[in-house]
Amino acid sequence: MSNLPPCPECHSVYTYEDGGHFVCPECAHEWNPATAAAESDGTRVIRDAYGTPLADGDTITVIKDLKVRGSSSVVKVGTKVKGIRLTDGDHDIDCKIDGFGAMQLKSAYVKKA
Repeated sequence: MSNLPPCPECHSVYTYEDGGHFVCPECAHEWNPATAAAESDGTRVIRDAYGTPLADGDTITVIKDLKVRGSSSVVKVGTKVKGIRLTDGDHDIDCKIDGFGAMQLKSAYVKKA
C-alpha cells in the first residue's frame, strides 16, 4: 500500500508523485508536499497572484484595474499599498489606499512589491 497523502481537495487516496509534486488523478489537483506540510499545521498561507507568500506589514502592488463598489472611481494598475493586514474570508487583505481610504482586496489581484 502506498504511503502518499490523500488529495487535499477531494480526499482521493489514488494520488501519485510526479517530479516534486503530488497529483490527484480524480480531480487533477496538484500540490507541493513542502507547502502542504506548512499549511497543514493550522496556519493559513495567503499568496499573491504569482504564488509569493504574503505577511502582515508587506507592501503590495495592484496588478489589475479594480472598480470600487459604490463609487465611479477605479484603483489603477501599479498602485502601491503599504502595511497590509491579512484576514480570513474572500477578501483576505485589509489595507488603506491613498485617495480611497480603507478597503479589502483579494490576494489574486496583487503582487508583493
